[in-house]
Amino acid sequence: MAQLWGGRFTKETDQLVYNFNASITFDKKLYKQDIEGSIAHVKMLGRQGILSEEEAAQIVAELKKIKKEVEAGTLAISDQYEDIHSFVEAVLIERLGDVGKKLHTGRSRNDQVALDMRMYIRTEVAQTDELLKELLETILSIMKAHTETIMPGFTHLQKAQPITLAHHMGAYFEMFKRDRFRMRDIYERMNYCPLGSGALAGTTYPLDRDDTAKALGFYGPTLNSMDGVSDRDYVIEYLSALSMIMMHLSRFSEEIIIWNSNEYQFVEIDDGYSTGSSIMPQKKNPDIAELVRGKTGRVYGALMSMLTTMKGIPLAYNKDMQEDKELTFDAIDTAKGCLALFQGMLATIHFQKDQMRKSAALGFTNATDAADYLVNHGVPFRDAHGIVGQIVLYCIEKGISIDEMSLDELRAVSPVFEEDVYEAISMETCVNKRLTVGAPSKEAMERVIVVLEKELAESGFLTEEWEQKLLFTP
Repeated sequence: MAQLWGGRFTKETDQLVYNFNASITFDKKLYKQDIEGSIAHVKMLGRQGILSEEEAAQIVAELKKIKKEVEAGTLAISDQYEDIHSFVEAVLIERLGDVGKKLHTGRSRNDQVALDMRMYIRTEVAQTDELLKELLETILSIMKAHTETIMPGFTHLQKAQPITLAHHMGAYFEMFKRDRFRMRDIYERMNYCPLGSGALAGTTYPLDRDDTAKALGFYGPTLNSMDGVSDRDYVIEYLSALSMIMMHLSRFSEEIIIWNSNEYQFVEIDDGYSTGSSIMPQKKNPDIAELVRGKTGRVYGALMSMLTTMKGIPLAYNKDMQEDKELTFDAIDTAKGCLALFQGMLATIHFQKDQMRKSAALGFTNATDAADYLVNHGVPFRDAHGIVGQIVLYCIEKGISIDEMSLDELRAVSPVFEEDVYEAISMETCVNKRLTVGAPSKEAMERVIVVLEKELAESGFLTEEWEQKLLFTP
């Protein structure tokens, strides 16, 4: 058992206890952040005269070598070490002897792991933002192509009023746009460096915390050492944001599953994103959409686990906080995978425009406009509502849509109807006379699309300078 402590202990830790306590099997994912944080720390120690320039240079050179070897696969991260921090330091000591033992000067594993996790989450936030941007670009391209594709809008999963596919897609654009704003918010709050907080009370060494914070791309150091080592709000915020993303993806997936059904036939999913049945040769299943819907609960579980872990922890660091990694890593991989697969499925999906329009007509989605027609001809709205209700009942009995009724049939219900009613209740009129901001008309949607294009082009929160720091190469 390779560990960096034990001086006050008189016997070895029980193997089961050691295994239970160890985190190397999952925190080895943080090797890059651990080494980069160590390099920044050692360089600062050298500049501050805490280590000699020669010692700092030796340690930095060897840390870079270790990182290169791990990435090349020539140095395996061994499970015999307690955690990734122990592995890196033990290899360094093995190679440099007493000089390697000076790496940990002025530092604790508490602020070290807090730094590693913060750097890791920061990178994942940026990558999630990029995946969201790609999805938004796909949604926007669909919107541009379908400003005149009429379909039913729904409430209570009942056909309500005619809209366009562009309008429907625009609702999801807004959802995922808000998700990108959440990425920016998380970054703004989390981008402060805990390194130098020590175990909980700082250190007596003359560290330059501003120096290490700047070197690692942070706005500055955290201002309370106890909070610096025990804060995991940014993990919870990120898991919460991922849960929101998954909720939006799940709603979208649910609609695609419904639209893909034989009863709707609004879409045909590309063969590359569908599967068949082992027994029923006619089946083409929306498995990707179903899996995205199913994996949503997995991400929710990580959020609830983290909230539960943190709710009873007194200041400052406690071992419970090791639980911030395993489920978080899984949730990140799950959400990012779902975003990428969903975007691919959506980009290749085929929309059945004729079927959508037919469904809107047969669903009496122009009933409200028929009532408005009567109101505009002097009929009180409540009376108009009742008249159109009778018309819908008649159409159901006959198996026709409202605009398929003859003028005589309409006038038998109300003499107010004239020949111009057909123009007033056509699907195109119903959609395109709705001109207010956010409405489904072609004119309104084209105005919105111009705004969304501009927002998408300007909404990246990662400046060129910050991106370089994110890709920090010591």
